[in-house]
Amino acid sequence: MDEKNASETPLFKALLVPHRSLGRTGFFVLMGGIIFIWLSITLIFWRLGAWPVIGFFGLDVLALYIAFRVNYRAARAREEISLSRTNLHIRKVPPSGRAEEHSFNPLWARFRVRRHTEIGITDMAVEMREKRVLVGSFLNPDDRESFAKAFGRALATVKAR
Repeated sequence: MDEKNASETPLFKALLVPHRSLGRTGFFVLMGGIIFIWLSITLIFWRLGAWPVIGFFGLDVLALYIAFRVNYRAARAREEISLSRTNLHIRKVPPSGRAEEHSFNPLWARFRVRRHTEIGITDMAVEMREKRVLVGSFLNPDDRESFAKAFGRALATVKAR
């Protein structure tokens, strides 16, 4: 491998995605259970003659379904971070799918981490001159700590070479 390719080979790569605790199968099981309960209660209210309750309870089920769909749409966001000796590349893809790409010289880039005593890391950003790019804003506190430690170490390694 020649020296130019060696300097462009990523020393650190990360794909950051939001965590969702309920997968596709779990969602279908949950919604199936909720619809079963809804049908059971609907039958009881129908027999009591309180049929208007059915529609309002149905709206609750619909609202729950819509909330989960919005949540799963937000989970499509991701950030791809690649660090080589000559380039720090950040590709942010929001749920809409329109990618936003940023490149930094790793020798001049700074990785800023803001912490709160009780919460932990509240903000992570890569900065260079007037350019500032937030990273990992959707990560949970443990994943933020893990990413900050690994990325900070990789950036320090690149700067030391």
